[in-house]
Amino acid sequence: MKNFIKQTNRYFSLSLCVGILLASCTDLEVEPTDSLLDDGFTGIQTAEAASSQITAMYNDAYGYFGTQANLYALNEVTTDALLVPTRGSDWGDNGIWRQMHQHSWTPEHSYILGVWNEWNGLQLQASEVLDSRSASSTESIGHASFLRALSMFIILDNFGQVPYRDTEAADPLADPDVFTGEDAITFILSDLDTAISNLPASSAGDDNFRATKSAARFLKAKVLLNRHIYNGSGSAASADMTEVISLVDAIESDGYELASDYFDIFVPGGDTETIWYAQTSAGTRIFNTLHYNSTELGGGGWNGFSTLAEFYDLFEGDADNNRGNNNGTLLDGQEERRGFVPVEGGITFDGTYGKDENDDGIVDGSNVGFGFLVGQQYGPNGAALEDRGGEPLSFTREFVSAVNGQPSLVDNNEVTGIRVIKYNPRDGEFANHIIFFRYSDAYLMKAEAMLRSGGDPTSMVNELRTVRGAAPLGSVTEQDLLDERARELYTEGWRRNDLIRFGQYTKDWEFKEAGAVGDTNRQLFPIPSAQLILNPNLVQNPGY
Repeated sequence: MKNFIKQTNRYFSLSLCVGILLASCTDLEVEPTDSLLDDGFTGIQTAEAASSQITAMYNDAYGYFGTQANLYALNEVTTDALLVPTRGSDWGDNGIWRQMHQHSWTPEHSYILGVWNEWNGLQLQASEVLDSRSASSTESIGHASFLRALSMFIILDNFGQVPYRDTEAADPLADPDVFTGEDAITFILSDLDTAISNLPASSAGDDNFRATKSAARFLKAKVLLNRHIYNGSGSAASADMTEVISLVDAIESDGYELASDYFDIFVPGGDTETIWYAQTSAGTRIFNTLHYNSTELGGGGWNGFSTLAEFYDLFEGDADNNRGNNNGTLLDGQEERRGFVPVEGGITFDGTYGKDENDDGIVDGSNVGFGFLVGQQYGPNGAALEDRGGEPLSFTREFVSAVNGQPSLVDNNEVTGIRVIKYNPRDGEFANHIIFFRYSDAYLMKAEAMLRSGGDPTSMVNELRTVRGAAPLGSVTEQDLLDERARELYTEGWRRNDLIRFGQYTKDWEFKEAGAVGDTNRQLFPIPSAQLILNPNLVQNPGY
């Protein structure tokens, strides 16, 4: 993982668990301070210093994206797409993962606190670069505008209110203002317009590890698509949907298009879909789901993250099997995005990704599958793998207690739960490459904007489904679009946002607490308690 450039005396005092690649990491302590400027801040004095701060900000953002906790946990583990059962003493962590999936979190939950502090801190750093007294270049202004908009978008999306400290205010210690609803949206959109004007252009296939005009257009489309949620109007405005379509068309004009070979999109290197990716290790996405014996790479998996059978069943194919050959031939009628468990040994080593330490021409650990792993798992030679007790390493659809055999999030054994993997160890188990903005997402945003403004996106959706090896739909409803986004974008950090926009975040799913079903208050996370004391302009969200 890249070394982060820290400016530790300005914002927040963080004590993070050592090592992002530990199996679980929950010891997060944050000093209860709001975003504070240095004493006597009068702007960044040189363009070089402003550029260095931009680099530090990107490195921080990459780290925030790369962890399995905080933002990723809030956006995926609180949904039907991911959960983390307790297996013996593994992944117990005082219930912190179970609370996410069950919707039983409190204002003291450390991952909620982490998101609040990380992204509000990043926002302040961006404001320093954008201060009129700072000697920032045009491009630095573009990057700072994008990163501030992104930070405020994340806080608005998760908390519904955004504290903002004006770096040029007469009293730098005054309580930060708080933006909500349309005020917050207007501020974010203004920053994104500045970003679009000042950021460099990009083309499909470029090494897009920093924001470009296309990335700013993507984020602006995302804000507009969710505007009616954030301002409480209840329905999408036609003008907003028209602009979403125009923004996606502008992204397409830069050469972005749907890519075939779905899982190749997540291999490091250029492709036609990646609009912006984080230069941070994909190790958490790989090892947090794999069993200890799934692969010899990186010392084995951590045996945690899994999915519900009801989410897996959104895909075409045999409900109990998901097999394929190493040449990509699918054996159980599944669409490409559902992936496959290889039943034959060996991917030929070509020297590009993976490793071949025993020099046998086969990528080490290469029989880890793609997508959703269910049923018997196999090693590089095609032999059936075993768990640590010598039993078949065969992942089950259901989560059950090893104590009483009843459905449960606790007392699970080593093999319960379907595993989910998009970044494969054969392509570099610690490659610095996690995609956050992707063209297929923009494509489906355009389809959704068409539907919400009275159009028919059926042909668009079917074009995507054809590329992915799925059967065409006769027509497309809101439910069809939500399900298509689930199939295309699983574990990419958008499931919570999508469920809320389609009115389904409060629906029942396995292991959600009964009192949380139908509770719209859970669509926003609580403001951390210490922040309410420090900034009286903040108001605790309903239900907390």
